[in-house]
Amino acid sequence: MPGDGSYDVFLLLTATVDIIRDATATEPERLIFQGGPGDFLGELNLLTGQHIYLTARVVSAGTIVRIGAAKLRQALSEQDDIADLVLAAFRERREVIRSAAGGVLEIIGQPETAETLELRTYVTQMLLPHTWRSATSHPGRSLMTVAGLTADDLPAAISRGSVLRRATPRTVAKALGLTYQTDGRPVDLVVVGAGPAGLAAAVYGASEGLVTVLLDRSGLGGQAAKSARIENYLGFPQGVSGSNLTRLAMIQALKFGVRIHSPCAVTGLDLSDDRRPTVLLEDGARIPCRAVIAATGADYRRLDIPRWATFEKSGCIRYAATELDVGEYENQPVTVVGGANSAGQAALSLAAHGATVHLIVRGADLGAGMSSYLTDRVRAHSRIHVRTDSTVRELAGDDRLTSIAVERPGERPERLACHALFCFIGADPVSGWLSGVAKADDGFVLTDSRLPAGSSGTRLPFQTSAPRVFAIGDLRSGSTKRVATAVGDGASAVSSVHVALTGD
Repeated sequence: MPGDGSYDVFLLLTATVDIIRDATATEPERLIFQGGPGDFLGELNLLTGQHIYLTARVVSAGTIVRIGAAKLRQALSEQDDIADLVLAAFRERREVIRSAAGGVLEIIGQPETAETLELRTYVTQMLLPHTWRSATSHPGRSLMTVAGLTADDLPAAISRGSVLRRATPRTVAKALGLTYQTDGRPVDLVVVGAGPAGLAAAVYGASEGLVTVLLDRSGLGGQAAKSARIENYLGFPQGVSGSNLTRLAMIQALKFGVRIHSPCAVTGLDLSDDRRPTVLLEDGARIPCRAVIAATGADYRRLDIPRWATFEKSGCIRYAATELDVGEYENQPVTVVGGANSAGQAALSLAAHGATVHLIVRGADLGAGMSSYLTDRVRAHSRIHVRTDSTVRELAGDDRLTSIAVERPGERPERLACHALFCFIGADPVSGWLSGVAKADDGFVLTDSRLPAGSSGTRLPFQTSAPRVFAIGDLRSGSTKRVATAVGDGASAVSSVHVALTGD
């Protein structure tokens, strides 16, 4: 029943069962799926742990086979043929449910605000069935009236009749049962950070028999999930969006039994026991484990310009170029700041959606920090105007951004029309939670050969100054900021974890 924390898989030998979405304040009851003899019941929340949001109603009594969640996970990890079939069905059903049963979670908000975009990005990343309602549309205004919402309550989320005012990813996750809670099993490996490096570490750890928990403070995919297109990742000759790559990795992790919890903020480590590090969560929970892999990456930097925070809050400044970010700027002037691949991809994606793009690069050479294939496309695109050796000096507008001032050395500032600014100017490490671990002066974490002379331990690859704590991906000092490198870090670090755990 809706609201239950878990359920089992049912194989229907002779019975017939309807899966329905219960009536909501705005929509009537709806048949989602009818299972008959030979079918099985279940979808992706069997693996994610999300609370049940549909009702199973027996139409014709008959014989069934009941399989518990633990047995299902065992079968998925041990039998490839069954795993491929079941996971394909789970993914297909989730896609059907996302369109047919989105009313089980309704998100309503002002489409342009940062808080609304954050919430929509989270539910999209986590593949949560939902319906989006703009507060400026007629359905949105009607839903606000039915739910008794005001503009001050937005964004809001409505699930199973409960209304979450000023909803955040954290409050929605709690309502849906996606926040961390122990299942009583000892944990072997905690991976903190669910970007490409963390997802890879979780997949390799769980596939090699480690009881693995994956935590992330905001969502899945890290900075890679914010990329409109990754074209230099091996195996995807036509490129792959960061969001699609993240979804595939999430399904793969769930297949091997990784417990994924997001948002779940980690605040520190307790290293008092050399053989048993403990991860400390923001809500006071503690996760003792045998090893920790830190993959929290880095946060995008912000420009030090007056009114930056104001326009950031109104949603006019963005740090990603996903479909949610770029879709609303067709035929509008926008600015991309940065000279690396992420900035080039963002500019191309926005231009492909019809936007007029000004690409502002601080350096004198566009090709200095951007791959040549991107540089050539950017220079050739008629909708992209490149300004090198330039700096943004001013943001202008009332509630919404309308223009910026760009300056070159020795020249007067130039005023450019701009309705949104996409910022890709480097990042700072998210390493503050790694208490008791050696770091470089810039905050990135020191590992193996980069550790100070005299550090104790065997210095396994990716090992930090703490014996059973490893750092990978962008968080690691000296790392190469590429998706493929991050994935390789995650896989290799698990090998070091096994060595560290030898003799336990």
